[in-house]
Amino acid sequence: MSDHRSDFIADFFVPESERDPVKAARDPARPLPRRFYEEATIGDADGGFSILLDGRPVNTPARRRVVVPSRELAEAMAAEWAAQGEKIDPATMPLTKLVNTTIDGVAGQMAEVEAELVRYAESDMICYRAGEPDSLAAAQRAGWDPLLAFARDKLGARMTLAEGVMFADQPRDAIDALAAAIRGHVGEGPDAPFRLAALHVMTALTGSVILALAKSLNEIDLEAAWRAAHIDEDFQMRAWGEDADALARRTARFKEMAAAAFVSDSVASGGPGA
Repeated sequence: MSDHRSDFIADFFVPESERDPVKAARDPARPLPRRFYEEATIGDADGGFSILLDGRPVNTPARRRVVVPSRELAEAMAAEWAAQGEKIDPATMPLTKLVNTTIDGVAGQMAEVEAELVRYAESDMICYRAGEPDSLAAAQRAGWDPLLAFARDKLGARMTLAEGVMFADQPRDAIDALAAAIRGHVGEGPDAPFRLAALHVMTALTGSVILALAKSLNEIDLEAAWRAAHIDEDFQMRAWGEDADALARRTARFKEMAAAAFVSDSVASGGPGA
């Protein structure tokens, strides 16, 4: 891939948190670049499958070769590239962005990412309940109590509940059990960074590592997980009306959630197309 093409990928697919703020301030409304390739396909690579643009392999922003462990994931990423029109819009390519983050970031910081997930467990969203109104409290019980039962019965983590926003210390045994569940799900080997990155994205988007583990382990499906993550927001919208901007942000976040769920499923056992 020529230098200007590599520069495009480096500039447009780096996570927002890692962008140069000075450069962003200089160029706050960069135009989308034109599509520079005719065909997006996949190819065999050492350790998995690569994405090819006109036969040339794609690199990450850090100039690492993009290699994913399942054919299913590679084909879905190639489809993102193939679906681009005259302009390339990274906002429509959540799988590509997540895989780049996995290869450039998560793979070299596995312990740190796992530790952050454990910190989420210490203040997991589903442990904080409303005292009133009764309808919201009931909705939380219906959506979250099965997740707590999953954590207790299948992961060995018996969590403590709190009312309102007062912090509740979780039992050390429960946190240790969730940490073990995270490690057990992530496992080892070349697929592990992808499972960990997907789990982290789902946790960050929902505020609950228990919910993210439930989805990753196929205890609940994607739609059920998303509904459970938005019980409070849905209640507020019913009470005060919908906010168009909030709904647009939610739609964008769901695409990220769906991409993370896809990555998790596709590398769970090599993916059905492996």
